[in-house]
Amino acid sequence: MTVTREAVEQWIRAYADAIAEHEQALTQLDMAIGDGDHGANMQRGFQAVLSRMSSVAEGDVGALFRMVGMTLLSTVGGTSGPLYGTLFLQMALQTQGKRELKPEELEAALRAGLDGIIARGKASPGDKTMIDALKPAHDALRQALHQKASLGEALRRAEEAARAGRDATIALVARKGRASYLGERSAGHQDPGATSAHLLMECAARTWM
Repeated sequence: MTVTREAVEQWIRAYADAIAEHEQALTQLDMAIGDGDHGANMQRGFQAVLSRMSSVAEGDVGALFRMVGMTLLSTVGGTSGPLYGTLFLQMALQTQGKRELKPEELEAALRAGLDGIIARGKASPGDKTMIDALKPAHDALRQALHQKASLGEALRRAEEAARAGRDATIALVARKGRASYLGERSAGHQDPGATSAHLLMECAARTWM
């Protein structure tokens, strides 16, 4: 199974809908350990993405990802804009000129995006960030594809890994971002970035099942 450019657009639209649905929940999570604006920032960014979809209607997957990344960089405040913007811009570099993606090309794009976030945010697994959801998701996707699982099954495993990573952030003490200022008091709270990252993988699994 390949992922067409149209299917990638469906994924982005599904994620925008999920962000809108969970905006208040993301904000409440961020109010506990951050600036309290993660939901609102992500909602503003992805509504801007939706408004610009027509500008890349004839473009390839890379052009679509590039538009998403640039839009998030220019409209989303805090750390979310630079990190999610980097994710999509790095995925754009891996997919430029492609109208559809083989499963291994999708995995490579996600890996590039993850590497970009790690380089920009200087975070590692266990720091209580979006990395704690995205890295397990990528690792599960890569392993499943290596085992010759279907793309749908591989994405299901990736979503499960992202969910487990998200939930694991509750017990962690934050070592990066605004939450790190709280020290031990950041433990006991689910990380909002890991939560929005899980939603990204959940939407991929649901869209491409």
